[in-house]
Amino acid sequence: MPSPNGNREDSRAAATIKGVQRSRHGRTRQSTTSPDGRSNGGRARQRAFAIAVLPDQGEEELVELRELLSTAGAAVVGEMVQRREHPHPNTYLGSGKLEELKAELAAADANLVACDDELTPRQERNLEAALGMPVIDRTAVILDIFADHAHTADGKLQVELAQLEYNLARMRGLWSHLERLGGGIGTRGPGETQIETDRRLARDRIAALRRRLAHVRSSRSVMRSERTRAHLPSVALAGYTNAGKSTLLNALTGSDVGVRDALFQTLDPTTRVLRIGGRDYLLTDTVGFIRKLPHQLVDAFGATLEETRLADLILHVVDASATEEDLAMMTKAVEDVLVEIGAEEAATVLVLNKTDVVEPERLEQLARRHPNAVLVSGVTGEGLDRLGQRIEDEFARTLHAVELLVPYDEGGRLAELHDLAGDLEREDTPEGVRVSARLPAGIIGRFDRFAVSGRAG
Repeated sequence: MPSPNGNREDSRAAATIKGVQRSRHGRTRQSTTSPDGRSNGGRARQRAFAIAVLPDQGEEELVELRELLSTAGAAVVGEMVQRREHPHPNTYLGSGKLEELKAELAAADANLVACDDELTPRQERNLEAALGMPVIDRTAVILDIFADHAHTADGKLQVELAQLEYNLARMRGLWSHLERLGGGIGTRGPGETQIETDRRLARDRIAALRRRLAHVRSSRSVMRSERTRAHLPSVALAGYTNAGKSTLLNALTGSDVGVRDALFQTLDPTTRVLRIGGRDYLLTDTVGFIRKLPHQLVDAFGATLEETRLADLILHVVDASATEEDLAMMTKAVEDVLVEIGAEEAATVLVLNKTDVVEPERLEQLARRHPNAVLVSGVTGEGLDRLGQRIEDEFARTLHAVELLVPYDEGGRLAELHDLAGDLEREDTPEGVRVSARLPAGIIGRFDRFAVSGRAG
């Protein structure tokens, strides 16, 4: 049943903070702003006031939320942190802090409140009622950024799925103009039926998206199987968003993947061939991680994150220009996500990127504190040779020495050995080509019949 104003858009689950003024529970109305993000009066279109509940110690402030809001196109006009162990179950902030927030919102001329945690529908509803303006949480901001940066069909499907799952619990109240109906004499009507219809439609759409993404996962598996048959070692670039992974991919492989100084610029995995010491490797750039990455995104981007989980080696890229405190926070955030996707046991190399903007004294300090890390610059190319050698060394540990005698009429097998073994030595003999090489354990069995000792391994 259409709403009285004829606007069916109210039932949509996704709500953005750019170009749209968002009201309670996902209802939207078009904002009257210019395309450059300024209103007719010259003020920022979205003037966000950031809030958070944090314990007394051991927690970072709102730097990351401010950066997220800036990436999403909102101007941060103020912030407030309440020190308490847990958010208030009804209003997120305590009653006294809530009154204080009202005054600060008026003074800052804010028109949006952004919370550094994921709010429950009840918290969001009560906050909006108390403050008289839209309230969004951290997850909504991140989903908005993903929606803006998703350009491929796969990326758009994944973002839509995450948005629907996030908003499904928030659909109560979308049809508030029918709330009086169905409550007794004079109020019986289709109100609850319409709400349930919207939820059913959303659940049906979620199921359809999951089926399509399962097909995407299957297609990726086929492509991965082709790469596995080629037995090219796989290396994944993982790291905090905006750590310079795409720049590093370009520098290592000579490709021209798009790069911007923005959070979550890369959503879809990009794979290029990396050649080191006569051996080809597959280098994949994946979606960046972030502190408190919404679980909806981890689920929706499962096919993408699988590229990281199944890699032979993970290059954990960290922004070396960050403070030691931020560096530790970003490193832990990535490690937490690697655990969540089941990649914590994979061989990992810490790569401290962006050394070109770090003072020499700081570089020396980083080298002492992280002796096993490789310091590089994807912009200047500094340290890339050391990184290439480190990649070779990591894979060399997994190789096994073999002695083979390949008949001359097995030229195809000989060519395959040349591709698979970067340090192959050969000697032509009357019986065939005698080969000394180091091969990955997983493929040694394919050459057993050529082994000098009767077994290649």
